[in-house]
Amino acid sequence: MVPEAEGLNDAHMQKIAAEATVFETAFVFDSSPDDVKVRYFTPHLEIPFAGHATIATATMMVHEGKCISCRSPITIDFEFNIGLLPVEITIDPADNSVEALMTQQNPSFGGTDDKDDLMEWLGLNSSDFFKGLPIQVINTGVPFLMAPVNGMAILKKLCLNRSLVRALLERLGVDTVYLFCLEGFSQEGDASGRLLTPASGAEAPCTGFAVSSMGAYIGKYKLLTGLVFTAEPGHLLGRPGKATVGTIGSNTDIDAVRGGGSAVETQAGQAFVNH
Repeated sequence: MVPEAEGLNDAHMQKIAAEATVFETAFVFDSSPDDVKVRYFTPHLEIPFAGHATIATATMMVHEGKCISCRSPITIDFEFNIGLLPVEITIDPADNSVEALMTQQNPSFGGTDDKDDLMEWLGLNSSDFFKGLPIQVINTGVPFLMAPVNGMAILKKLCLNRSLVRALLERLGVDTVYLFCLEGFSQEGDASGRLLTPASGAEAPCTGFAVSSMGAYIGKYKLLTGLVFTAEPGHLLGRPGKATVGTIGSNTDIDAVRGGGSAVETQAGQAFVNH
């Protein structure tokens, strides 16, 4: 996160993101106690939104003193390239820990596809997927192809052939597929998943929008009881994460999806820009 990005142009931000070599770098502009503008860059390009990076940005805003308030929780409108989304920030005064919860756009349920293309790409069999459930595009701000599989063992045995899936994803209008199962890594965990892309490079351990789209899928097809569950992505990559996901409305009429969690600072530094 770059907390004071005023004065940086697109080229500056892209160079900083390339130097940071993390999945997304957040650049914060004109922050105030009630609203903030954030732009996200990967090492290669700007993206419209990043879910887990938003949680980290909200956390760091508190630690940087950018959203001091006597109220907890406090709701801040985050302005992204996809529009405004509210983020609710709760601060525990006992240890100054922060939890952020973002409300995403109303989910849209798009096109479906059969399993044949994915089976060939992933080295899976038809029996590895949930019987009777579609492979479907779901969008809560960013579209993902959601594919439920039968257990953690399926996520572990994937054998990727990226060259075979590019045409499938282009046809469906998405960049990535999210495979998930209804198993966690702890007693609290309800689900876990992996975000897969035909592009080469490291696999993102935790993606907030994908997890929220998974929540919309779980709610629509009634895969879990209740409207709130815990996702535990990233464990298979050695980067364990935990996210709370909830649907607003009912299983038959989902009005919105909320997802959130907490973040910790792992490193800090300074960037000097020549104008």
